[in-house]
Amino acid sequence: MKNNRTYLAVALGVVLLAAAAYLVVRFLRADGLPEGLIQANGRIEGDHVTIASKFPGRIVDLLAREGARVAKGQVLIRLDDAQTRARLDQADRLVDALAAQVEAAHTSLATLNLEVPLGIEAASAKVDSARAAVQKARAVEYEARRDVERLRPLILEQAVSQQQLDQAEARWKVATSEIVLAKAMLEQTGKELSQAELGWKRIRSKEADVAALERQRDQVEAARAEAASILQDLTIVAPTDGTVTTRVVDIGEVVTAGAPLLELIDLDRLYLQVYVPEIQIGKVRLGLPARIFTDAFPDQPFEAHIRYISSKAEFTPKEVQTPDERVKLIYAVKLYLAANPDHRLTPGLPADAVIRWKEDVAWAKPKV
Repeated sequence: MKNNRTYLAVALGVVLLAAAAYLVVRFLRADGLPEGLIQANGRIEGDHVTIASKFPGRIVDLLAREGARVAKGQVLIRLDDAQTRARLDQADRLVDALAAQVEAAHTSLATLNLEVPLGIEAASAKVDSARAAVQKARAVEYEARRDVERLRPLILEQAVSQQQLDQAEARWKVATSEIVLAKAMLEQTGKELSQAELGWKRIRSKEADVAALERQRDQVEAARAEAASILQDLTIVAPTDGTVTTRVVDIGEVVTAGAPLLELIDLDRLYLQVYVPEIQIGKVRLGLPARIFTDAFPDQPFEAHIRYISSKAEFTPKEVQTPDERVKLIYAVKLYLAANPDHRLTPGLPADAVIRWKEDVAWAKPKV
């Protein structure tokens, strides 16, 4: 009887141990965290911004060095701009002079546009008047000639006096002279009209002069704008908020176009890049929350979210010593920090992360 009880007690103990082991396996994973959490580690990184100059030149001012926090638009470096300023001043003077010439040419063109039509109109009126005078003179001459032709037969019959005939012939002569004078006047007014109509050619010529001056002015303005742009680019400003992490140059150095000068990192947009094994990557998705822990601040987790998951797998780093670990596939995952209070976290800082892929699972610290 006693042996039976002993057997039952041992059997019950084995069952309890098996159940406990099952619960432990269900509750704890390989990394020691509850099901629903994934632990990973890596180093804090940031988006690097390399500062370079568009143009070569000599550095005359260096206003930011390593560790300096800079704001977007803050002046970092000034290159020697004496020659560019001289070109800009010269362009300014040329633009002002050409602007005055263009304005004067426009005024002259506007005057011509008013004067030429009025001159043509006045000349046309004179031509019409001279043409009417010719017609009138011809009519008078015709009547005077008719009178002479009528009186000449009558003088033989002594029906009219010689004095009457002489007077008629004198009027005819005067009328003939008037025709000559009227024709001369018509010819003169025709020349005046032709001269006035040449005003259209003067207008077209003046328009061409104005267009040429405007093109010249535009070219000088383009040269001035280019010089102003170069002058602005010789003062190098921060393209974004950040902290200077690397300085490559110093005052007095001559740099080439495109050569790196400084490097910035925005400490408000840091991320932790970790690698998740292939067997766990299916649980990871964009937007999942995570908490980042560092040795420097062990009791202060930093909130983060997954913003990037690599679509291509890679092998574990060669630094891993165990061969079977090296052949495992992993995926790069970036956890972007929601905030970096007082910029406590900096690039290069090692950190552990806990990613939660089940909402109802309580947060836990990473296991050593």
